[in-house]
Amino acid sequence: MVSTSSSSSTAPSTRANILVLLGLGLAGILLLTRKLKRAVREDFGAFVQKLQLLPPPQPAPPKARHPLTDLTFAVSDVFDIEGFVSGCGHPDWASTHGVASKTAVVVSTLVDGGATCVGKTVVDELAYSINGENRHYGTPTNPAAPDRVPGGSSSGAAVAVAAKLVDFSLGVDTDGGVRAPAAFCGIIGFRPSYGALSNMGMFTISPSLDTVGLFASDPDVLRRVGHVLLQLPFGVQRKPRQIIIADDCFELFKIPFDKLAQALITSTVKLFGRQALKHEILEEFLCSNVPSLKKILTNKSDSKVKTSSLGMLAHIMQALHRYEFSDIHEEWLKMEKPVLDPLISAHLNDAGEISDTEIEKYRSVRNEMRAAINTLLKDDGILVIPTTFAHPPKLNAKELLSEDYMLRSFSLLSLASLSGCCQVTIPLGSHDKCPTSVSFIARQGGDRFLLDTLLSMYTSLQEQADVLATSNQSGRAGNPEISAEVAKEKGNQSFKDRQWQKAVGYYTEAIKLNDRNATYYSNRAAAYLELTSFHQAEDDCSKAIDLDKKNVKAYLRRGTAREVLGYYKEAIEDFRYALVLEPTNKRAAASAERLRKFSR
Repeated sequence: MVSTSSSSSTAPSTRANILVLLGLGLAGILLLTRKLKRAVREDFGAFVQKLQLLPPPQPAPPKARHPLTDLTFAVSDVFDIEGFVSGCGHPDWASTHGVASKTAVVVSTLVDGGATCVGKTVVDELAYSINGENRHYGTPTNPAAPDRVPGGSSSGAAVAVAAKLVDFSLGVDTDGGVRAPAAFCGIIGFRPSYGALSNMGMFTISPSLDTVGLFASDPDVLRRVGHVLLQLPFGVQRKPRQIIIADDCFELFKIPFDKLAQALITSTVKLFGRQALKHEILEEFLCSNVPSLKKILTNKSDSKVKTSSLGMLAHIMQALHRYEFSDIHEEWLKMEKPVLDPLISAHLNDAGEISDTEIEKYRSVRNEMRAAINTLLKDDGILVIPTTFAHPPKLNAKELLSEDYMLRSFSLLSLASLSGCCQVTIPLGSHDKCPTSVSFIARQGGDRFLLDTLLSMYTSLQEQADVLATSNQSGRAGNPEISAEVAKEKGNQSFKDRQWQKAVGYYTEAIKLNDRNATYYSNRAAAYLELTSFHQAEDDCSKAIDLDKKNVKAYLRRGTAREVLGYYKEAIEDFRYALVLEPTNKRAAASAERLRKFSR
């Protein structure tokens, strides 16, 4: 009994102890799991390695402090840092390469300028993709849209800035490796002009396309860093004389353009005047100004699938990328046989199918592209395009493997990559809980001008985006009015280009969207006058005057139409009324006097 009793009393005690230990163990595991999750949330999976490169001591007064003092930055794991291995997004690369003996030139320049480097960040496998997913090191979490890809190849560098872990970061942009993740994460991304920055100490992807790129969330920080890296001399800030909206590029956009267009138009007019706005059909411009591209398209005209100029540029950029990457890294790929993402493997396998003759044709297109875009923009023009054609895809989405997705994305990204121009991605609010953006492109070598334009327009653009977002949320969106204003701007551009019938079409579209705006009728009347459609011009001016009794241009245009139609008395009345509204109007005075003498 005692033994039994002893045994029966000990068993519950033992079980209780085991349960307590299990409970403590489970609690410990839960705490550890929570701690790990917290660490991931704080880090957002952006870094592959933490380190610290400290700037030199500050110079003694009265010398100025280092220009980048108190700023922190991270670098994509494609830049060499002395004493560390550059992994380039793949463990096989890291295991087959030793530590760097020198730090990359751009990194050293930033540290010498007063900034502190705090770590190396995740890139796509061999910095090849633009999606941002990496199965070896994990996909960094997009702070702006956690269920969506952060974009690549410089995914970790973009996330580090978007999560406010650093003030700015460095990435590599070959075919969009900085611009795409900047757009997806809702921050600023800058691709400098080709050749503007040293690539020494940076992993080579495609020599004719590679550039060092920058991320920041503050345009002033980006400008400070850009000035240090580009070694820009002091100069007076210049304003753009033309803001050129590439209308056909925005037709590729899956996100409604109304909000972005209104923010752009309002900001441009407010800062630089309406005369600065211009519209361009880039497809037509490229066909007319890039002979090698037109020749390739003509040769492919027999194909069942019609290819656009922008689509062909995407194909050319991808072909150059594959060809040059394979040429440089072929020996290592054959020797190490790394397991690569299937999409990257498929692309590299296609590289062998590209002939040297084709590559020479594509290089001719690239050279002509540089000349054409530089001619379009000159020293004071900015081309506006969408950065990407849609929202960032969801993680592991099939869309990422789609040829259509890649073609549309690279169609937009190829413009700066092939022309060598500088481009900056500008966040512009959100749509469906995802970041939206536009990009400004300046001519090759116009980096300072582009950074100045960004700084001068950034605050206004954000304010306009916020105003429109608030209007949408409160049900006062006015989207038809916004679309009407966009149509009117296109009409104005067509009128300037002497495309009168096209202008009538755009003004008619504006009137259909908003028939209470006198300017639309008056502008259409001006186009009708050029087409010698005088009765239509008279009718439109009468409608404009009914809506706005003080519309001087409508009186002048109706007077002109009536004069041609032989209604001299009515024409004199119109010109005289214009003079009452605007006594110094020389055209009205001269016309009234001429008709007065003629009608005697």
